[in-house]
Amino acid sequence: MEQVITVEHLRKTYRSVVAVDDVSFEVQRNEIFGLLGPNGAGKTTTVECLQALRGPDSGRIRVLGLDPMTEAQEMRARIGSQLQESALPDRMKVWEALDLFASLTPGATDWESLMEEWGIADKRNAVFSSLSGGQRQRLLIALALVGEPEVVFLDEMTAGLDPAARRAAWDLIRAIRDHGTTVLLVTHFMDEAEHLCDRLAVVDRGRIVALDSPQGLIEEHAGTIRLTFSSDDRDLSWIEAVPHVSSLHRRGPKVEVEGIGPVLVHVAAALANHDIIPNDLRVEQPTLEDAFLAITGRRAEE
Repeated sequence: MEQVITVEHLRKTYRSVVAVDDVSFEVQRNEIFGLLGPNGAGKTTTVECLQALRGPDSGRIRVLGLDPMTEAQEMRARIGSQLQESALPDRMKVWEALDLFASLTPGATDWESLMEEWGIADKRNAVFSSLSGGQRQRLLIALALVGEPEVVFLDEMTAGLDPAARRAAWDLIRAIRDHGTTVLLVTHFMDEAEHLCDRLAVVDRGRIVALDSPQGLIEEHAGTIRLTFSSDDRDLSWIEAVPHVSSLHRRGPKVEVEGIGPVLVHVAAALANHDIIPNDLRVEQPTLEDAFLAITGRRAEE
């Protein structure tokens, strides 16, 4: 697939603090690529270097084949951005913001239709300070898309939103990708990265410590699936020979089976073949947070 972003051995320091340490990755066209990690991991500094907002100390960056340091103007005409601390003047109206951004962007799309598309047409004359968190995010995304960018950078765009607004924002991010725009998403939310990203890089202390699809990271680093059910005292040691089962534990009437891959299918079929049909069979699937903990040795909020 076509690569629209290439980063090789990126390094950025602030005096004695190493913010980004030998980071390399590639982003393919029309994917949602995530940078996942705790606050202070170096994610924002990385994307700021990609957008020529900061100069790297060393390394090679190409965005749409362009060098942000020497071809910033040409590059910015083809990208969109929603920064971590994005804001507008409190008294600026929604239509004024869109009209202003469109006037500054050669070849900008019709901002009237963009306002309709992102569900803020009814807030046309509302000032920025009166908008809810979700409405502000919709406006900021619309502003990022005014120039019909090929790549859009979204930095912690759901931070501070309530759960319902966050889920609505996820739909917006998917819609951006469905419109043919490549998305580079910066987040520290595990559920967000797991649900949205086609691939993601786990960033910790300025370095990329893992890179794969969310499911790939889960399977490699936290692939154990746990099945629990109740049973009588009959011998169940044969379960240990069922394909993909790694362990079997009994705690009184409770049975706990651990395994990987399609272990649920195999165990359920084996139980049925032995005329055991538990009505309390439960499955605990590993999550991206489990994988993150296994990779970094700590939770993202730490």
